[in-house]
Amino acid sequence: MTTNLFGKDLKQYDDIDVDAILETLTKEELDELNSELDPDNATLPASDRTKYNIDKAPTGPYDREALLDFIEKKALEDPDWDTKPYVKEIRGKIFKAKEQPKLTEEESGISTEFDEILNNASEEELVDLAAILGFTGMLNQVQYHSAYENKEQICGGFKGLAKYQELKVVPNEPPNDTDVEASRQKLEDDDPDLKDLNINNIKNISEERFEGLFNALKNNTHLKSFTMANTKASDRHVKALVAALEGNKSLETVNVESNFLSGEMIVQLLEAINVNKSVKNFRATNQRQSVLGVKTEMRLARLIEDNDSILTVNIDFDIRNARIRAHEHLQKNSDRQLRQKRVGASEDREPSI
Repeated sequence: MTTNLFGKDLKQYDDIDVDAILETLTKEELDELNSELDPDNATLPASDRTKYNIDKAPTGPYDREALLDFIEKKALEDPDWDTKPYVKEIRGKIFKAKEQPKLTEEESGISTEFDEILNNASEEELVDLAAILGFTGMLNQVQYHSAYENKEQICGGFKGLAKYQELKVVPNEPPNDTDVEASRQKLEDDDPDLKDLNINNIKNISEERFEGLFNALKNNTHLKSFTMANTKASDRHVKALVAALEGNKSLETVNVESNFLSGEMIVQLLEAINVNKSVKNFRATNQRQSVLGVKTEMRLARLIEDNDSILTVNIDFDIRNARIRAHEHLQKNSDRQLRQKRVGASEDREPSI
């Protein structure tokens, strides 16, 4: 093995006795040699890795109390440093921007034919103009609507006080009086008159009634729309609906919005819809689990892409990729069905002579 240093072979120095050379050096030469050592060499003690060496002989053993007393005495005896109080001083030349001369309209050359009209306009006309241009921050609500709808302004002008508007009392929606037990019986009897079943906002339906309702829905052939929004239904209540959707072939609209369904249950419902592919509208927004997650949303997007008949799916997608894929496929389904209807109508049309 060859050892090189700066391109020179060091084998010629193998027979040199380093200890003999060191014994011939004086103390000053040893100190100078020691000062050239690498300060980053971790194998040397810290006292040997610095050029600052104290040659003074020790005055005695270490006495911590005596050292603290000496430091305190020294600090009390030495006078304080003379400090200069802070005075704010501005040095150098202060920059001042040059004042630009104000130009008249004739000198600036930007005068237009509308300046005279605006200068002579009344406050009511300015209010109308501000409303047309959309400067709603300059108007109060009553002034803006009066100008926008071209109505008479009782308190015109920008300084006019806004008069309160009378509160429009909207009556509450009547409670849903659908008889769940009677609806279940009609589903079991496959009543041809029952096309739409709405049990929205009925919050006292037990798990047993839900299960009986869904079991009756499984073999029904006439129901077209089933909505159960805001019924406080959870996964255990809707579990039987999965089997009902797998068996039913007549439903076109399913609405389970505003309930407590998880993302996994929404996936199972969409998988059940894909069995017969008769449902065209599926709504499942506003659930307690607002964030479905990347994995669940991508599964929902793939299920939508596997269905060629569904037209609308109301699900809150947070992932951009899943949202775009679902939207594009639903648009393709809608265009395909419109094209089929158009082709079918043209074929049914009688040929002109």
